[in-house]
Amino acid sequence: LYYQVLNFAMIVSSALMIWKGLIVITGSESPIVVVLSGSMEPAFHRGDLLFLTNFHDDPIRAGEIVVFKVEGRDIPIVHRVIKIHEKENGNIKFLTKGDNNEVDDRGLYKEGQNWLEKKDVVGRARGFLPYVGMVTIIMNDYPKFKVCV
Repeated sequence: LYYQVLNFAMIVSSALMIWKGLIVITGSESPIVVVLSGSMEPAFHRGDLLFLTNFHDDPIRAGEIVVFKVEGRDIPIVHRVIKIHEKENGNIKFLTKGDNNEVDDRGLYKEGQNWLEKKDVVGRARGFLPYVGMVTIIMNDYPKFKVCV
């Protein structure tokens, strides 16, 4: 029993070290995310696993796919930057939209907010694995399945 507990502790601590290492390497608080909705189809589908980076000196440009958090919402959103508003002092604000959505994301932002800023970005999509995150979605959609696992 002692060795089983020790082995489990080693696995958990190794996974945590790998996760923390990815955070440092990618510059993102969440280097891997799962696409939870169909708003980015056909670029990304529900269950796709995205790999993110978030280097602060790398400017955000129109056409990029970003993952952002909005004040008051816990779940990050994966959408494309459609417009950039660059001020004379170098500050950049931007507007996003899901590829599969009819309208831009202003309705998703906090009340009175019309643009996102760099501080809202969790990361930018740099690669993906299709449907690998379906396990996460199944566990969220069907809590009884989580108990079985």
